[in-house]
Amino acid sequence: MFAILTWKYIGFAILLMLAGLQGVPEELHEAAAIDGAGWWRTQWSITLPLLGPTIRIWAFLSIIGSLQLFDMVWVTTRGGPVGATNTMAVYMLQNGQGAPGYGSAIAVILFVISLIVALLYQRIAMRRDLAGAITSGVR
Repeated sequence: MFAILTWKYIGFAILLMLAGLQGVPEELHEAAAIDGAGWWRTQWSITLPLLGPTIRIWAFLSIIGSLQLFDMVWVTTRGGPVGATNTMAVYMLQNGQGAPGYGSAIAVILFVISLIVALLYQRIAMRRDLAGAITSGVR
């Protein structure tokens, strides 16, 4: 299943990284080359730090997507042998069919967990990304 999910989502990750790479100014690479930096040093010291916000957005979307993963697990294993590949969404369907209130409670818990992850991400990662972009005292 890992290979299937990787194949399914690798295109989105590549598009995000390509979009992030377009925001890296070529002048910085030229300046590093003039200073004598090699290709690896340029990638490590210039490209990777400037791709930080893009990588954090990709990680956030991957975490939220993994919390809500249902379709691929259901189609391939239906939860697997003895629930080995169950996710919360699969568990919600399997245990909420006879008891809709129980399934609804699982859905609310899944929503609350996703909300907490999103708020923590906004508080931690977004503050770091926006720290240099916001100027104080400018009207």
